Amino acid sequence: MNKKSDHIIKLAQEVLSIESEEILKVSKNISNNFSEAVNEILRCSGRIVLSGMGKSGHIARKIASTFASTGTPAFFMHPGEASHGDLGMITQEDIVIFFSNSGQSDELLSILPTIKRIGAKIISISGNGNSELANQSDIHISSAVTKEACPLGLAPTASSAVSLALGDALALCVLDLREFTAEDFAKSHPGGNLGKNTLIKIKDIMRIGQNIPSINIRSSLKDAIEEISRKKVGFTGIVNNENKLMGILTDGDLRRALLSKKNITSSIEECMTKDPITLDGSEIAIEAVNIMEKFKVNCFLITDKNKKVIGMLNINDLFESKVI
Repeated sequence: MNKKSDHIIKLAQEVLSIESEEILKVSKNISNNFSEAVNEILRCSGRIVLSGMGKSGHIARKIASTFASTGTPAFFMHPGEASHGDLGMITQEDIVIFFSNSGQSDELLSILPTIKRIGAKIISISGNGNSELANQSDIHISSAVTKEACPLGLAPTASSAVSLALGDALALCVLDLREFTAEDFAKSHPGGNLGKNTLIKIKDIMRIGQNIPSINIRSSLKDAIEEISRKKVGFTGIVNNENKLMGILTDGDLRRALLSKKNITSSIEECMTKDPITLDGSEIAIEAVNIMEKFKVNCFLITDKNKKVIGMLNINDLFESKVI
């Protein structure tokens, strides 16, 4: 039987609303246990081993991948396979992170004693703070929810979303404290467009030579208008005789100059913006995107260590090179 479109939309909205509300509730109850877990991971000289059964196992596998791709050596261990030899992958220097909604999964509980004998630290993320898993862990992080999004209240939905969000939060807190950079991220993603695009540096895609909008500091406002029209990028750099950047004139500067009674014969020095933001050609191109978003601009001049103009980059160049 076909459901009406409005019923489907309403149900989907309810599911998303419940899951987002449960994540928000958990975020407000983040405790020192979470901080302790992050610090343990940072101190870990081994690897992070993630495990779980069923849907919790799928979450553990995803978080293992997130850790590994953001600078923390990690892998997924299936608890069923662990008791048949895979426990040999765990060392005393490792940390084992278990995901389990109930905290009572037989497969997890059966391997806990061996992991404790090995000496690895145990962190658990579960919805039951009084479970055997939580009690046997060195650190327990609660993923308890008040309601599942499943209309029957049976399928793990909100609880799965919370567990996934907590795992991501752990990995990203560790990323931040390790000062893991976009360039570090690119090194672990050499394949596909993601790796290729994040490895691109500004100097690889910037415009050079005659493509750079630039006029001398002794020029007039008329010269600036002509240069902006020729280069069609909405601004021009202002340089001295040594090509050192002295300022820029944008379309906005031009409008402000005319409104303040300047005319086309006015000196460009009277109308320009001094000390504009510039980029370094050695930076990776994705950083230019972050700076553009921060300062609400779409183009930059590129300068060397002596402030001499060596290139120009705008948002179209980033699109064409598929950085964004």
